[in-house]
Amino acid sequence: MSFYPVVPPDATAGCAEDTTPVLLGQAGMVAVRVADLASPARRGLGRCGRTALVAAGAGRIRSGDLVVWLKPVAVAPAVVRRDGRVQAAGHPADHARLGAAEERLDELCGVPSVIEEVARTVILGGRVKGVARRAMTPALAIRFTLLMTLAPDAGYAEVLEILLGDLVLVPWQRPYRVPTAAAACTWREALGPAPLERLRDLALAGVDGEHRAHDYRAVTAGDLEIGSIDGSLIRVPDSPANRAAFGSAGTADDSSPYPQLRELRISAASTRATLGVTTGPSGAGAGRDKGEAEQVLLDKALKDYRCLFTSWRLWTMDRNFPGVPRIKALLETGTHVLIRVKDGITLRRAGDFLPDGSYLAELCGGGITLTVRVIEYTVAVAGRDAPELFCLITDLLDDAAYPAKILARAYHWRWIGSETCLKEAKSAISGAGPSTGPMLRSQSPALVAQEHAAWVTAVELARALARAAAAIAVPARKGRRAGQPVHPRQISFTAARRALIASVRSGAATASLPAARTAANRDALLARLARRRVQVDRHRHRDRKTKARPGFPAGGPRLITRTAPAQISVCQPLTA
Repeated sequence: MSFYPVVPPDATAGCAEDTTPVLLGQAGMVAVRVADLASPARRGLGRCGRTALVAAGAGRIRSGDLVVWLKPVAVAPAVVRRDGRVQAAGHPADHARLGAAEERLDELCGVPSVIEEVARTVILGGRVKGVARRAMTPALAIRFTLLMTLAPDAGYAEVLEILLGDLVLVPWQRPYRVPTAAAACTWREALGPAPLERLRDLALAGVDGEHRAHDYRAVTAGDLEIGSIDGSLIRVPDSPANRAAFGSAGTADDSSPYPQLRELRISAASTRATLGVTTGPSGAGAGRDKGEAEQVLLDKALKDYRCLFTSWRLWTMDRNFPGVPRIKALLETGTHVLIRVKDGITLRRAGDFLPDGSYLAELCGGGITLTVRVIEYTVAVAGRDAPELFCLITDLLDDAAYPAKILARAYHWRWIGSETCLKEAKSAISGAGPSTGPMLRSQSPALVAQEHAAWVTAVELARALARAAAAIAVPARKGRRAGQPVHPRQISFTAARRALIASVRSGAATASLPAARTAANRDALLARLARRRVQVDRHRHRDRKTKARPGFPAGGPRLITRTAPAQISVCQPLTA
């Protein structure tokens, strides 16, 4: 007879179609007396016969008893051999999960087990043929590729060990060994880029939907949300295929040490979240310079992500002038722009100066003439000899609704939305080679596209976790932000990325049931992350722009950083 009041397990908890059994009370730990454990196998098979120990009784646990504390790893049907051995039916790949990262992915996509849904549509190629059960599956290969981009310093074997965790210790019906690095490479090639690109598109659509549902604006330009569009280069291994596909920027003869992939990233300035991304050659290999290469990607972004260019968003762009026809194409979507123009762009003033110091001008090019508002101002930073002149153009012609000073301050968020966004994202990529800078691992263009899509997705899952942590964070009790709500950008991105890896490594993420990670455990993860905050708006200024992971040698930082507020002065017309 049992000494404990028990509740029969509910094998159909959850939705009507969910037949996954749940642990009693959704327990995260199981306690069994050592005296109650026994081997079910015949004598001599307990050590080498691949069997689990079983609870031979249900004796009452009393103070002082020796107790084994067990962490649930998997819930699977038992297979009892003729000699008494107890093993698990199924396959470890069916139980592996990405922990908090996968929970966030399902929430963003609005589809439970979205990785499984994508994996069902995969058509394998390469050297993976047939339908026989192997050490890896399409779903496991997708999870492996996502986790690989979150753990840049881990090799393929270590990534697989993190992902599979204690599942390899379970005595499965068929013996199982962790796949080798060579097997992981084979499966990446068989998988191809399409499944990860589909997953990326679903995740980015979910990020956009989350930003539409929540007001994350840390600063506004009138009633507009500030976004940022900027390009970046990412190094890839120097294989003949990569060099032919991507080329390299900065040299006319394509002699840079590494080929480079160029991307154009569309991001929300306040949260640094990526809303869309397009990729292409670095520029030189296609006979184009940096400006032309990024303009081609902007054309592609207008086609692929047209839904992002809404009337309530203001897009900031740097001096890589997109050209009048592209500005017109942007404005035809109904969205708004705030673009810094470089020397040599002719702006023909049309009318007097407005009360805020701005003026209207005509911008011509490609047979098109646009009327824009011009805002000129200087930024002075302590430690610099002379202030820097900025010249912005915008389609916001109403100086009363959008004063020049408001737009000048809004343009500052281009740096936060693009440069800081890219630097955070690239911190998840390891550097390699004789020069500094992050670099992807893949040796072929198809795998580069796959890895890039996985990297974008994984980075946004880390940011989604940070937003969830900020939502439950308690405001600071003292300091300059005392009593103010915690904004997502205050949560450390590095801490969020490491928390995702830790949630996979912990083992609870690899249980085969949603209830294995209880709501209390999820809240505890977010609560720990909510305390990992960084200081924002520190007015730091560097002489050089860096998007790679910074290195700090023993002697101190190699880049001089000044801390001082910038002074913005709108240029006023001369008066008699």
